[in-house]
Amino acid sequence: MQGTTLIGILFGVVSIFGAFVLEGGTLGMLLLLPAMMIVFGGTFAATIAGSTWEQVKRIPRLIALSLAPPQYDDHQIMEQIVQLAAIARRDGVLGLERHLPEVGHPYLRKLLQHSIDGMEPEALRQASEVELEFLTARHQANINLFVKMGGYSPTMGIIGTVMGLIATLASAGEDPTVLIRHIATAFIATMWGIFMANIVWLPIADKLRALHQKEVHLWRMITEGVLAIQQGETPSVVRLRLLSSFPLQQQIRMLEQMPKAESPISAR
Repeated sequence: MQGTTLIGILFGVVSIFGAFVLEGGTLGMLLLLPAMMIVFGGTFAATIAGSTWEQVKRIPRLIALSLAPPQYDDHQIMEQIVQLAAIARRDGVLGLERHLPEVGHPYLRKLLQHSIDGMEPEALRQASEVELEFLTARHQANINLFVKMGGYSPTMGIIGTVMGLIATLASAGEDPTVLIRHIATAFIATMWGIFMANIVWLPIADKLRALHQKEVHLWRMITEGVLAIQQGETPSVVRLRLLSSFPLQQQIRMLEQMPKAESPISAR
């Protein structure tokens, strides 16, 4: 999943602007400052007006997150949980404490710490569900921010088009060069509005949504694994419980690779 957003955006830029150049146009024709000011300035102005300042400040970080998301290997984390289950069966849940520094995923480390501190399984599950609800709400707010930008951008392009046409009509009878510049501003504003919405803002929203779904899957798998450890399940049973969270074909591949799997307890 890493890098697909940047690849997609670059491919869109090359495809759209490359086709324009092949048709005899030049990139300089599209870089009209008035049209770009209307689209970019208007989009960010509407976003700021309709959001909190805390949300607006997160935009650069969210864009960076969509371009280079953190990577966690679900299979490796599953095997790490299985290894921890074996340790808990041998030494008890308290025996996991010395292995906490070796646990790479912060949420897994957090739940294990709660287990070591004596939190009951049902209380742990409830706390996990509540935290997941708040996580989903935060992520949905971030996703909606870019969905709104994807809606504002074409509208600002239409505003730029209307303004360009008004300027064209107001300049009727004057130098044809002035008329052509106003008409170009009108159409280029629409182009930038639609381009930014469909190549940048909405794809970023979709990427953040995909990252959220992946995180929720990992979150639930970790929760089930820690609960299984608390219940004293054998490592093989823990593995079977966690495997059920993956698609069937992926389960088959994991089972085939299992004899060759390295010990993941120290993986980060």
